[in-house]
Parts: sequence; C-alpha cells; structure tokens
Amino acid sequence: MKKYKNKFRIIPIVTAILFGIALIFANFSHRSVNYRSYVLFQKDVSAKKITNVYVTNSSKIMVKLKDGKVYETDNPRTDDFKEDLLKQDISVSENLPLDFKSLIPTIGLIASIAIFLIMTMKSSTIKSKRMLSVDSMDASEAKDTNYTFEDIAGNEEAKESVQDIVDFLRSPEKYSLYGARMPKGIILYGEPGTGKTLLAKAVANEANVPFYAVSGSDFIQVYVGVGASRIRQLFKKARSSANGKAVIFIDEIDAIGKRRDSGKSTGGSDERDQTLNALLTEMSGFNESQGIVVMAATNRLDMLDPALLRPGRFDRHIEIMLPDRCAREKIIKLHLSNKPIGNINISELAQKTSYFSGAKIENLVNEAAILACKDGSKVIKNIHLDKAFSIVLAGYEKKNRGYIKDIDKKITAYHEAGHAIVSLKVIPNEKISKITIIPSTKGAGGYTLSIPEDRLYQNKKYLQNKIMVLLGGRAAEEIIFGNDYITTGAHNDLKQSTKIALNMVTQYGMGNTLGLLNIDEISSLNLNQDEVVNECKNFIDSIYEEVKKLLICEKDKLEKLSNMLLERETLNSEDLVL
Repeated sequence: MKKYKNKFRIIPIVTAILFGIALIFANFSHRSVNYRSYVLFQKDVSAKKITNVYVTNSSKIMVKLKDGKVYETDNPRTDDFKEDLLKQDISVSENLPLDFKSLIPTIGLIASIAIFLIMTMKSSTIKSKRMLSVDSMDASEAKDTNYTFEDIAGNEEAKESVQDIVDFLRSPEKYSLYGARMPKGIILYGEPGTGKTLLAKAVANEANVPFYAVSGSDFIQVYVGVGASRIRQLFKKARSSANGKAVIFIDEIDAIGKRRDSGKSTGGSDERDQTLNALLTEMSGFNESQGIVVMAATNRLDMLDPALLRPGRFDRHIEIMLPDRCAREKIIKLHLSNKPIGNINISELAQKTSYFSGAKIENLVNEAAILACKDGSKVIKNIHLDKAFSIVLAGYEKKNRGYIKDIDKKITAYHEAGHAIVSLKVIPNEKISKITIIPSTKGAGGYTLSIPEDRLYQNKKYLQNKIMVLLGGRAAEEIIFGNDYITTGAHNDLKQSTKIALNMVTQYGMGNTLGLLNIDEISSLNLNQDEVVNECKNFIDSIYEEVKKLLICEKDKLEKLSNMLLERETLNSEDLVL
C-alpha cells in the first residue's frame, strides 16, 4: 500500500513539470507578437482598422485589429492618448486580454503544486499520528479463557496455591473481616510448556473476571517511554472493567523485569528500566478493594529484579514443575479424551514420558493421532504412540537409506550397542525402550532411547554412570575399530558428558578445584579456569577408561547386540535379553 501511495505522489510532480513547460512556451509565443512603429499605428487609427487597444504601464501597448491580428507598438504615455482613442470609437482597456494559452498552464501548474503540498502534509500528519500513537496497545479482554482447574491435569500444589486467589476475587468481603489483603502479584515459574498460561486463564475463568493477556516483549520498543505508557494503558483498561476486578497476565516477564545493574552508568534510565519502574508504580498504587491480580510467567526467576519480587509487588511465587508419573497419566487421559483410542497402555506411556512437560505430552498424542489418520486406522493404537514417541525425541526415520555404506552401518551398530550395554550394566533401573541404527531427520545416525526414573534429585554416582553411558558409544568404536578409526558420531555424547562434568565441578560442589563453591557467585573474581578444565578432563578420562574395561569384559554381548542391530535395524526392550 505504501508503495502505491508513493507512486500517486509522483503524478502531481509530473503534471507540474508539464504545465511549467507549457507555460514557458506560451510566454515565448506571447513575446513573439509582431511589432509596428507608432506611425503605422496612427495610420491604422485613421483608417479605422483598430477595435481594441490595451494600455498598461509598460513601454509597449497591444493593438488588436478588426481582422483579428494583434501587434505591439510604443506607448506614447500622453495624458490625452486614451481620450483620443475613445473619440475614434476604439475600445481601450488597461489590462491585457486573457491569454488562454498561458492561463490554462498557469492554473494547471498552481493546482499541481497545491495537490502535491496537500499530499505531503497529509502524509506528514499520518506519520505524526503514528508517532503519537506508537504507544497505543491492544489491551482487549481475552475471550478464549473457558478453562477450569479440571482442564489442568497434574500440578495439584500449584492449583491449590491459587484457589484462595479465586475465592478472594469472588468474595473479597469475606477476607476483609479477617483483615487479610489479596496478593497483588503472583509469579508462575518453571520449565517451558508446564502450563503457566493455562493456569492463569483458569484462575480468571473460575473467578469469572476479565482476563488481559500480554507478553513482556509487547512493552519493549525503540522509543523511550513507550513501554511505560503501555503499562499505564493496560492497568487503566483493567481498572475500567466490570466491578473493577480483573486478572492481568504478563507472559515472559523477564523481557522487562530483568535485574537492573546499579553499576551501569548510561546517563539516565533506558526503555526497559522505565517500563519496569512504571510496572512497579502501578502495582504499588493498587487499592485492595479494586480486585486486580497481576499474574506473570517466567522460565528464569533468578533473572528478575528484587524490587519486582518483594512483598507488595509479586507476593507469591509458585513453581510449576514438570509432571510426575501420576500427573502424566492424568494429562495423557485428558488429551486422549476427545480422540478415538484402542487398547492403549496409558500407565506404560506415562512411565516412558519421564521429564516430559504437559505441552510435550500433548504434542506426542497429537503426533500419534496424525499417524493413526495416515494409516487409516479407526483408533489410535500403542504402535502409533510408540512411533510418535520416537518422532518427538529423535525425529522422523529417513526413508531413503541407500546412500549409507555397510561400514557406516557397522560403526553405528557398535556405537549404539556400546550405549545399551553400559546402560544395562550401570543404570539397570532405566529401561531401554528402543535401539535403532536408522538415521533420523534430527541428524542422528542412530539412537538409543531409555526411560529415566522420576527423581527429585540426582546423586553423584548417578551422574557418573550417566557419563559412562554417554561415553559407551565412543568406547565401543575404539575397542572394535581402533583408536585411529574413531568417528564423529560421538559429537553430541561428548557435549552432554562435558556439560554434566562441568556442572558437577562448578555448580554442584562435587569437584576438588572449587570444592563447595559455586562458580556463579565468584564469577567476578579472576579464577584460573585451566584448573577447572583439567579436573573435568581428568574426571572424564578416568570414567572413559572404566567404560572401556567394562565393554572389553562384555565384548561377546557387544558383538551379539551389534549383529542383531545390523540384521533387524531396530530393537525393542524385549529383544535385549542377552
């Protein structure tokens, strides 16, 4: 649209140029009027050939003959010149005749310039209005809030933590008898996809109050002050709602609520600081009787400014955790309730989906429904859920595998067999559900899927065993093919094992270099990081030697499992009885 508007503005410019050229030619033709001497003019007067004489203050006068010809002659500038002409029955005018040859271009030129100026002024006005309205915000009430606590499976503790908020919004007078005030703000924090937004919608719906949902990024703009203005508009809109009650939900609040650096000198507050200050001011100005609750969601509670988290602002902090096995069963049943299902083992599926968020489970069930539809099956079966499980974790299996050489298949088979053998030996409680040497669309040449146990904590021995499993593939390659023929297949395994070892030394107090110190708290000090790196290297090297010894002892099982993978490409848990 803007492109076409710019084209329209060219039209008056082009017409102005054309009319200007026409005016120049008209003036040029006017100047080329014939000239006659004053003597010949007097002869024409005597011969009564003249009809009009145009007398002006210029040095020339224009004469029009009865035959229509026009010429110029000298202006005598005498007092009785006009009177003498009138006595000769000659019309005398003190203005030049209208010259349509020059009049039309003149009018056209003026009109073109006027149109161009009007279009320019209108465009400037629109831009000015946009500049003035850049701080406007669509703070309309959300309509898709038909959720109740029954629609949220799991997170029973979180739902219990907001029940009193719902009750407060319904009947605040009951709490006023006890002198209790309603929490002004609630922070929902936890892993992505755990249902923070869903819980906020359920609170608003259960309390039957308007729900205003915005994102923290909506307040961050180039222009300083825009975010603060939008904050004020949002709260003004909420205050004007029915009965003065509403739930304001700010998703990803860390976009505006990050911890402010007091040592940073920028000559004034930047846009984020002004927006945060406006939010703090609005929340401090709440009246307990207004019934407005601000709920916010973040994945990083530690990044938020302390002023935002103090009592009187966001009073209550509620962690929305990943669902446990019981909660996962409820979530799976909830997402399967509106789908045609066969004889599905929901309990086993709940066990397989350890550390899955609610959103990830919903995605898994949806993938299974798509697979069932593609197969033409009347119901969703366990096989569809198993395929969907692999797709969610590792991606789709590649159909065209003709380019894979036999030696590459053999390397992948031994690599995955190494992972599986080590896992069966050091973490027997984690069931291996699938081993495959079929490449996936997520870049894996093959993969081994194991089901981790639901644990609140992970101890040092478990982390060491986890590193052993990760290094099992690389160790198997070295044992079978030699050190000179190890491949890049362990790239991701090495990344994960390095991350675990580094966290053990720098975060969990399980190393010797830092002891019980946490590196985040002493990051401002000049530490010798080489010592940390050396400890992690020596730690992983020692574990790697243990893994090689284990696999050498279990070489027969390694060979057997690899041959089974080369023959069948994919193995399930029941095939791993070696």
